[in-house]
Formats: sequence, C-alpha cells, structure tokens
Amino acid sequence: MPLAPVTLHGSIVTLEALASVGLHPELWRLQPRAIASRADMRAYVELALEEQTQGKSLPFAVVHRASGTVVGSTRFMDIALPHRRLEIGATWYTPRFQRTGVNVEAKLLLLTHAFERLDVQKVVFKTETLNHRSRNAILALGAKEEGTFARQLIADDGRPRDMVHFAIFDDMWPDVRRHLRQRLDRFG
Repeated sequence: MPLAPVTLHGSIVTLEALASVGLHPELWRLQPRAIASRADMRAYVELALEEQTQGKSLPFAVVHRASGTVVGSTRFMDIALPHRRLEIGATWYTPRFQRTGVNVEAKLLLLTHAFERLDVQKVVFKTETLNHRSRNAILALGAKEEGTFARQLIADDGRPRDMVHFAIFDDMWPDVRRHLRQRLDRFG
C-alpha cells in the first residue's frame, strides 16, 4: 500500500493534517531546532509538508477530540517501504496534554496503521540520550532498545546529539497492541 495522507481516529485523539501549535520552550530544549515564534512554527510546518510532498514523511496534527484542540504533532519519517521500515518521530505535545493518554492512543493509531495497513516489519523510534522522559515513554510503549549512536546529529546551535534507537518489530506487534490497549483503558 502506498504511503498517502490519512486521518486516524481514536477515542481521545484524531491524527490529521498538521497545524501550527507548540510554542512552549520546554518542548524544544533537547530538539535540533528551537521553535520560539509563530514564524518558527510556520517554517517547521512548511518543512514537514514539503517533506510529505517529497514522500519523505507523513506529518500529523494531534487533535484532542473532546475539545477540538490541536495538542501536538507526530509523523512517519525516514520511510523505507521497500524495506518495510519507517520511523515514528518528531513527536511533541503541549504540556497540558502530556501524560493524559494522548501519546498512548496516538502511538496505537500510528502503529496499527504501520503494521496493519502499510505492512511494515519494523517501526523505529529515536531520541537524544539526554531526553530521559522520551526514552522512558518509548520503552513504556513496548519498544526494544537497539543501541546508541554517538554524535549522530548536530543541533542548530552546534551541539552534537547522541541518539538512542528503539524498535518495535512485526512479531512484537500483537503483544505491544494488547499492552497499549490496556494502558489506554486506564485513561478511559
């Protein structure tokens, strides 16, 4: 199945066309590029949409269904469908919606689409070694840590970024799906 824009619906969130939100400095502290203004966010969104047009990524806005509020963003990226692999990344949520079930359901929707519609064999997650909150969230999904790549990226300010790689494989997916549904039920 070719990668195409899609809207994914859950009970807590809907993932749809990317929108401009997220001007919270703490979201960008460990990211390669800080988003400090509406112009920065506009450039971030425009780049994501350009990458979508080029087939490099598929960005989503995360919309809280009950309020209709855009609360964050996530995307499929580093897409290699001939190799049945893609990455879920560039994920962030406004502080008010962190630890509310939003991330759990967003990941459940994305992983379901990746494994059951796109037929990938591997979904990759990456985060900076210093981002302990993100590392713990990825592990809590049920992902397996694959290793650390030293100085893999350089932030706009010149800071080298050591990145930890995680993965969920297709044979892990049934257990991960069950685990995520159980976690989601707690937010019920």
